[in-house]
Amino acid sequence: MRRPRGARRARPVGARVRRAAVLVVGAALAAAAGALAVWLPPGPLVPAADAAVGYVPPDLVRVRAYEAAGGGVEVAPRGSVADLTLVLYPGGRVRPHAYAWLGVALAPTGVRTLIPTMPLDLAVFGRDRLDALTEAGLVGPGPVVLAGHSLGGAMAVAHLARRAEGAVDALVLMGAYPASEDDLSGRDLPTLVLAAEHDGLATPDEVRAGLARLPVGAGVERIDGAVHAFFGRYGPQRGDGVPTVPRASAEREIAGALEAFLAAVR
Repeated sequence: MRRPRGARRARPVGARVRRAAVLVVGAALAAAAGALAVWLPPGPLVPAADAAVGYVPPDLVRVRAYEAAGGGVEVAPRGSVADLTLVLYPGGRVRPHAYAWLGVALAPTGVRTLIPTMPLDLAVFGRDRLDALTEAGLVGPGPVVLAGHSLGGAMAVAHLARRAEGAVDALVLMGAYPASEDDLSGRDLPTLVLAAEHDGLATPDEVRAGLARLPVGAGVERIDGAVHAFFGRYGPQRGDGVPTVPRASAEREIAGALEAFLAAVR
């Protein structure tokens, strides 16, 4: 018996089941691969990797790995004593040495920078790392400033929201804003917020909206032409914007804004 013209041949039930099974298994494998990428142990810590800053002579700065309190990267002035400690929480899945460049830029001004290694490189699992650094005697002398980029910034705020006022002397957020449940608006705490003009992950509008949960007086300083990934040297980031200035120009503006802010904190 002939099929009517235009009629589709019925696909055997077994073939349809096999095809559906293949699609389900493929989706499961893709999800598992994504999860595995998050939970795999981070790569090695390379303290001085890509940390050079063209206008800072290398002999003025010391970059090293430290092991206490979970480990991390320390950048300090060489041949002089730092009078301020900057503790910088990294962004999600970013190795600490990606931010060593900023410590190098600030070291000649007397700033010692500690960039802690987070469990699985996710600050959400190391929100209170500042406590461990303090207990290990790594923080100080002088004022202590807590900073964070992206997820690290949100976790810096989360840490302070669960500590008494006076835990640190100032707060710096870079491409970051507080989570809705973390509110520092009642605190008396000098706060600098750096926002990249073309940030696609922490957009300028989101950063400005987050000001309502930050200490009174906190303001946003825009880094013209920059993107989210310009705060650390870890390469392009999916979902980010397109920069309109060279990285070196943006880094100099970031370092300059921090230098001026930290000078006022002293």
